[in-house]
Amino acid sequence: MAFITDREQAKHIIDGTFAKGASLAIFCTGSQWNTEAILLAARNTARKLGLKRIPVAVAMTSHYPYMQQTARVTRCGDAKTGLKAVMEYCRLLCGGPDSPYHEVDALPHLDHADPEADRWELTEGLEYFCSVMFDAQKYAAEDNLRMTEEYVKKYGRKVLVEGAVESLGVGGVKKAKQNDDYVEKAIAYVKSTGVDYLVADLGTEQQSEGTEARYLKRRATDLTAGLGKPMLVLHGTSSLRNEDITGFSEDGVVRVNMWTRIVREAGQHAAARLFERRALIDANNFEACEARQYINDNIDKAAAVMAEVLESLGYANLR
Repeated sequence: MAFITDREQAKHIIDGTFAKGASLAIFCTGSQWNTEAILLAARNTARKLGLKRIPVAVAMTSHYPYMQQTARVTRCGDAKTGLKAVMEYCRLLCGGPDSPYHEVDALPHLDHADPEADRWELTEGLEYFCSVMFDAQKYAAEDNLRMTEEYVKKYGRKVLVEGAVESLGVGGVKKAKQNDDYVEKAIAYVKSTGVDYLVADLGTEQQSEGTEARYLKRRATDLTAGLGKPMLVLHGTSSLRNEDITGFSEDGVVRVNMWTRIVREAGQHAAARLFERRALIDANNFEACEARQYINDNIDKAAAVMAEVLESLGYANLR
């Protein structure tokens, strides 16, 4: 079975990945084709590196105000339907010995789940996930602490839980300071709530690319030392340069989340290929007109970007 919703099985895979010197990639999706691109990237990487199995987290947001991925899946925009459609599609593509992506261990993840807006996803919808980001960062600090602690106590045996102590930067560089009390607050938050992973503010910016954001390596190592174990999750990876997406596991970053850069580059590539077919489209050529070609171009480019990221995250060490 390669579509893994069992908490302990997922934890075993994540721990094993990190122990070999790689950070687990968390790739988000808002469509069936982006989902297949994730699996294609993983399969291609496994075959290139000679891996029998390769792990990757397939993630979705639901009612996250900055990006509602489950609602993007279908034209009707129904969040539950979109979530189920993508996760069942992922299961079909990699969940059996005869599946086309059977080498891939897909770890489904619920990203940026609000305690109130995503109540269904965080409770009844857990059958589709092995991990969740319980995202109470917009609430007052004491409420964040209380709600996260309560959720871990009630559901922590079913799923791995990520938590965030403070708001992360979105859509505008949020300067993180090395000399503030963030590290101390984050350590206290983890000890109080019992989360499995900390979504840490490491200086990056979510849903951005080409900004002044920079990865705070010292903060990551200080957090890992203070927490006494590696348990960090990095968001906002799209804001970093290619040469900066490497060596995260050395700092205690266990999981690395990315989506924005992949979508932008894949869309730009597919659009360029579409423009190249303009004459054929005007001539009423069916294959040039039909959406399949645009989607396939999108999938291929997205998979190529993600394959580069996988190797940057140390997946060659899994051999």
